[in-house]
Amino acid sequence: MLLREKIAFKKSKIEFSKFRRSDNTLRIRFTQHVAFCVAGLSNVLQKWDVCLGKVACLLGGSRDLSLLRFISAELTRGYFLEHNEAKYTERRERVYTCMRIPKELEKLMFFGIFLCLDAFLYVFTLLPLRVILAMFRLITLPCYGLRDRRLLQPAQVCDMLKGVILVICYFMMHYVDYSMMYHLIRGQSVIKLYIIYNMLEVADRLISSFGQDILDALYWTATEPKERKRAHIGVIPHFFMAVLYVFLHAILIMVQATTLNVAFNSHNKSLLTIMMSNNFVEIKGSVFKKFEKNNLFQMSNSDIKERFTNYVLLLIVCLRNMEQFSWNPDHLWVLFPDVCMVVASEIAVDIVKHAFITKFNDITADVYSEYRASLAFDLVSSRQKNAYTDYSDSVSRRMGFIPLPLAVLLIRVVTSSIKVQGVLAYVCVVLFYCGLISLKVLNSIVLLGKSCQYVKEAKMEEKLFNPVLTATPGKPAGKQQGTFKSTQGISTDENGSTSVTNQPVHQKENMPSLLVTSNSDQFLTTPDGEEKDISQDSSELKHRSAKKDLLEIDRFTICGNRID
Repeated sequence: MLLREKIAFKKSKIEFSKFRRSDNTLRIRFTQHVAFCVAGLSNVLQKWDVCLGKVACLLGGSRDLSLLRFISAELTRGYFLEHNEAKYTERRERVYTCMRIPKELEKLMFFGIFLCLDAFLYVFTLLPLRVILAMFRLITLPCYGLRDRRLLQPAQVCDMLKGVILVICYFMMHYVDYSMMYHLIRGQSVIKLYIIYNMLEVADRLISSFGQDILDALYWTATEPKERKRAHIGVIPHFFMAVLYVFLHAILIMVQATTLNVAFNSHNKSLLTIMMSNNFVEIKGSVFKKFEKNNLFQMSNSDIKERFTNYVLLLIVCLRNMEQFSWNPDHLWVLFPDVCMVVASEIAVDIVKHAFITKFNDITADVYSEYRASLAFDLVSSRQKNAYTDYSDSVSRRMGFIPLPLAVLLIRVVTSSIKVQGVLAYVCVVLFYCGLISLKVLNSIVLLGKSCQYVKEAKMEEKLFNPVLTATPGKPAGKQQGTFKSTQGISTDENGSTSVTNQPVHQKENMPSLLVTSNSDQFLTTPDGEEKDISQDSSELKHRSAKKDLLEIDRFTICGNRID
């Protein structure tokens, strides 16, 4: 036992000596490192003094600039922003422009939404009355004799076609079961519904761009003068194409409304949140791309159409939900927060998107006043005597808003949700229809007055009174044969006042077409378009790059190789 203790004591003594030697080694190494650092610091200070001396020489001061003086100079030195006044003034104007964007954008949106509402109410109010008048003229035509080669005026033919398409598609929509579609969509997963909703938005834009061409082709084919050589497949094929388009587009919008209804009725509102977040993804795809003023005008029209369509979809969702809860007013307050959330997100996304687009592309906020004046010009010109299109069709071409499919769906939903039984119910329907007519007339009067004000403020009235004739490439407009006192979309009475109520007069075929162009508004042009013109002296096609006026840009015109 004693031997073991001696052996252990010797081992501990050896280990302690080793520890003392290692401790001394560490001390020596630490001292060496400290000395090295002190030497390096002194070397750095010497070099720093040399650099400060050079800086003092460059600045024109004395060579005895020390570290303390340098630090003191850094703490007390100043600068003058007025030396770069233009740069900072521009930055301040950009801030003010971003602050003005919400106000100017919402003015345009407010005006555009009421334009869409006017075109939408036209389908329910004045279109049935115009169709009845056209049918009355067709029935009573033998009593008055055939004074004109046309049985009906071109506008009456278009009204008849719209009415027939509306009635046929309404009866075809009865074969589409809304309840089955709702439960079919509700059984899908959240991710599938999110993908479906995005696909529906893309499909809606594509089918709208092609649908307005189908309707315009039908109207022109039905009203084209018979003296010309036939270059079309006939009115009946175009009519069936139009019916098929309106029916398919109505089903597409119904699926959109059903998906939105499923999102509202989900328990955790996750689908509604995902669909709202899709609006913010739109910011990423827009703000970092180059935009000209014409491209921004297209995007603004698209946003107006999208916002109005969303309002109608929300109305359809509320009608379907109120029907399921037996029109209980308490359930409306349950839906109200979700409706406000969807509308607020749409407004916020539009404001942020337009604010950054105008900032990155150096566009002023005054451009929205120009857009509003252009939309007002469409309304004023469509009310003139020699107007070449109906105002609802002009809105469709400009914004991509086609009211017929949306009207078919709304009529289908209202008739299935509200049951009309008894004399009192029919009296309420008649009163409601009279109220719609009153709303349409009041809205049209206010819009027409505001449009005349905007056109006058933008100094665009000369385009109504003195439009420039279309010139062939290489020839100025002044060298066209003949001058015309009557302008496109204008009629004057004996006192020289402009008429907005007279019936259009059929122009002679030998009269050159008049194109409303702009002499003063050169601020909204794009050099990307090309126009083809066939001269009378030569059959060779000549191409030239043309500056398209803002009034010639519709919703689906390619400007800068971009369609939004």
